[in-house]
Amino acid sequence: MTGPTLGQTPGRIIHGPDCVAEGAAWLAASDPVMQHILCQTGPLPLRRSPDGFAALLDAIVGQQVSTASARAIWARLEGAGLTDAERVAGTAEEDLRALGLSRQKARYARALAEARIDYEALRFAPDAHVMTTLTAVTGIGRWTAEIYAMFALGRADVFASGDLALQEAARLAYGLDARPSAKAMALMAESWSPWRAVAARALWSYYRVAKAREGIR
Repeated sequence: MTGPTLGQTPGRIIHGPDCVAEGAAWLAASDPVMQHILCQTGPLPLRRSPDGFAALLDAIVGQQVSTASARAIWARLEGAGLTDAERVAGTAEEDLRALGLSRQKARYARALAEARIDYEALRFAPDAHVMTTLTAVTGIGRWTAEIYAMFALGRADVFASGDLALQEAARLAYGLDARPSAKAMALMAESWSPWRAVAARALWSYYRVAKAREGIR
């Protein structure tokens, strides 16, 4: 696939806990509601994972299923040695389905394996190029690409505006009458730049705190 335009850079990268802490401090100083959120959540998680095919396949496995179900399916894929592109490309959809993938996700897994993404090049590509490259693959939507950019590539200024938990957390924290749409959430997140990925971590953490307080498990 075509590489990024010469001269463009990926921007700020979150490498470790100190980077998350720096972003959280900036958010707290810039936004009183974020300051309140961070007081409720305490230190935010790093949530970094290795990049590459397995990270994207894992994100596909986790689409629209519970965390427990995703973990169980992933464990079966790992047990069968089906977490690298070459092995998945050579495996029939029926065999992938036998491990717990739906028909649609088995097709997505093979499409990803056959896409021949240059994962190393994505490490140095600007955010927009990462989004374009990943969403060109069948089965990878905007949310999956954003999650990969945030947690596998460590992009500090990417935000998953279509994530329902982030929308609900924003509604609760900012006292909104209704859950914001993806478009409204994206506009709201502009004020958290250049640390939108840290704001996402804060809102996800706050979502868990708020829902636990309501007695929801």
